[in-house]
Order: sequence, then C-alpha cells, then structure tokens
Amino acid sequence: MNMPILTIIVPCYNEEEVLGETINQLTTKLSEMVIDNMVSEKSKILFIDDGSKDRTWHLIYKASLNNEMVKGLKLSKNAGHQNALLAGLFSAKEASDCMVTIDADLQDDIHAINDMVKKFNEGYEVVYGVRSCRESDTLFKRYTAEGFYKLMDKLGVKLVFNHADFRLMGKRAVDELEHFAESNMFLRGIVPLIGFNSTSVYYERKVRLAGETKYPLRKMLAFAFDGITSFSVTPIRFVMLVGCLSFFVSLLFGVYFLTLKLFGNTELGWTSLITSIWLIGGLQLIALGLVGEYIGKIYKETKRRPKYIIDVDLFNLPVSRKLMNMEGADYESIVETRKLSENN
Repeated sequence: MNMPILTIIVPCYNEEEVLGETINQLTTKLSEMVIDNMVSEKSKILFIDDGSKDRTWHLIYKASLNNEMVKGLKLSKNAGHQNALLAGLFSAKEASDCMVTIDADLQDDIHAINDMVKKFNEGYEVVYGVRSCRESDTLFKRYTAEGFYKLMDKLGVKLVFNHADFRLMGKRAVDELEHFAESNMFLRGIVPLIGFNSTSVYYERKVRLAGETKYPLRKMLAFAFDGITSFSVTPIRFVMLVGCLSFFVSLLFGVYFLTLKLFGNTELGWTSLITSIWLIGGLQLIALGLVGEYIGKIYKETKRRPKYIIDVDLFNLPVSRKLMNMEGADYESIVETRKLSENN
C-alpha cells in the first residue's frame, strides 16, 4: 500500500507566544509518522498567517528555511479562521492525499492524527476529531459550547457533537468542498453535507500552551449566530410564530376589554397601553433585526468577493536550496527570484 501524503494545516493569528512550541511538536509528530511508515516523506506542515500583527509570519518563514517539512502561507489581511482554513486546504490539496486541520494552540491532541490517518487508510474520506472530555474548558464555556450543539440540532442543523475544526479530509472531499461557493462558510455544518464515508476519533482536550484564546465571548457569540443563520431559517419562523401568538393574544384582550366596556367596568389609564406598545415595539425591532441579518447575508453572497487573498505562498513556490541557505534571505527575495526565473 502506498503511504499517503499528509499535509497538516495550521491557521495562525497572533500566535507568536505559542508558535515555536507548536512547530517543534508538529515537526516531531510528522517525523515520527514518516519513520513509522504511516505517511509519505513528502508530507508537510502548512502554517497560514491570517494577517497577524506580531512576529507570527517571521517565525513561520524562519522555520520554513530550516525545515523542509514546514511551509508557510501568508494572507494579505485577516480573513477569519474559517477562510484561513479554506486557504490552507485549497492550496495544499493538489500535493496531498489527505489533510488535517488543527489550531495553533495545540489544545487538540496531535497524537490523534495517527488514528485519523489509520481511518483514512481504511477508506474513510472524512475523520472528525471529537472531544471526549472538556475538563480544560471553563464551566461557562463548556456548558455554552455544548448548549450550542444541542440548539443547532434542534434547529435541524446536523453537526458532529463536540467537534470543532480538528479533522482529516481526503483530497476528494476537499475537491467537493471547493464547489461550495457561498461567502458565509461554516465548516462544521458544511463538511457533513459532503456525504462521503466519515467516522470520528475521540481525544481529551488540553490546556492552551501559551497566549490568549482568539475566541473571547464576543467572537464566540458572533460565530454561533453566524452558524445558526447560515444553516437554518427556523429563527425567522420562530419570529413569525411569536407574531401570530401576539395577534391572537391581542384578539383575546380586545374581546375582554370590549366586554368590560359594555358592562361599564373600565377605568381610564395608560399603564396597559404603554406596556403593550413597548412589548410589541420590542418584538418588531427584534424581528426586523433578525430578518436584516438574513438580508445582509444575501447581500454578501451577491457581491461574490474572494474569501481570502494570498500574499505569499511558500507551499507551491519552488525555492532553490542555494537561496534558502543564504543568511538573511527574506520572503521578498524569494518572490523576486521566482519572478525572474519565470521571465527567463
């Protein structure tokens, strides 16, 4: 059996504090897999710099000069975690048989990659990394995250419970993923739609090695809301249901107050009037905001703007060993050398 060419894809955004250790651990893991004849010696680690403002790209570039296994992809600006994943997958797919996506903080267990590759060799095109334990998360994050998966299931969106973006995808699956042209990419919901043979590998989530999480509460809520509105129209239907209930309740109150008037039991007052106006007004604003969110997504889809723009691609850019060994060489020199070679 031919050993598969594996590319480990790592999106990075301001990961200077943790990146050195991440590179060391992933390089060691991939080297061990090559020695054990699990993957081909052509396997790589691709780090995607998603518009970082610190020295993340400098560390990626420096590592790529010293280690042939390490490659880098620099986006022109911050495109978001999901788009950075797509950039890595689509850039690496032609040179890879399978690809594993993993976050730079290494809270996901890198040793689970061995099991993922074994499942791929058994014929599974998609292998999900599923957290069997979330003890490293805070109590708030644990319950809100699990609540999100349960809510999505209630809304009719089939997600793999406790799975984030740690997964293996075969080249065939990535080819099909590229056919999804929508701008609002929610990979946790889209990948299961591909429909190829899939399975799960379970692991215990670890504590972040260093630095701060790139998903504070504000981003977590935005990410969850984006996932819900990208895959389900249930919230709009719920608003319509609330509107219908409010209408029927108002009819009942109308009959009640009319009865009071006929029997002469009414008193002048404004409390009930103001309360009802505020209640209905608030519901209307919520409904308009929710509908506006869907309209905004339609607006983004119609513009068809690119999801990301690649500034430097060291994965598909052939670089001479002589240039790589030049002390003080930088990626601008590599790009310029590449242009000159193409012109000649």
